[in-house]
Amino acid sequence: MAQVEWFDDLVVGMRFKSPEIEITEADIKRFAAEFDPQPMHLDHEAAKDTLFRGLAASGWHTAAIAMNLAIQTRPFGPHPLIGAGVDGLRWTIPVRPNDRLHLVGEVMSLTPSKSKPQGIALVKWTMFNQNGEEVYTFTPIAIVPRRS
Repeated sequence: MAQVEWFDDLVVGMRFKSPEIEITEADIKRFAAEFDPQPMHLDHEAAKDTLFRGLAASGWHTAAIAMNLAIQTRPFGPHPLIGAGVDGLRWTIPVRPNDRLHLVGEVMSLTPSKSKPQGIALVKWTMFNQNGEEVYTFTPIAIVPRRS
């Protein structure tokens, strides 16, 4: 694949794949304690009595993991991932302790700005666990610089 650095280097259908990361029970509890302190994210026994039927990562933890993996993937080369919003955010199955996750992105659409040296790239990101099951999807409205 050609080196992606600018909006102009992107092509609809282009795909990106992140490295894999393993999520530990300690990771889940640490994030939850600070940002989403609910029983299904903090306590095995209490989590058994919830919809999740066991300890599960917060959806916002899952989103933060996906963001980290997207940054590691560097879909826009040296440029930061800057967004104007997000479409299609879905949590499809819970992330559990010891899940190994990776992210796959696909360029869905490209719209060059008529007035600024940038464009809008829609990249649909899907996160999968070690079993190939989809756990999360989101499509950021990314602002990507164009060549001058």
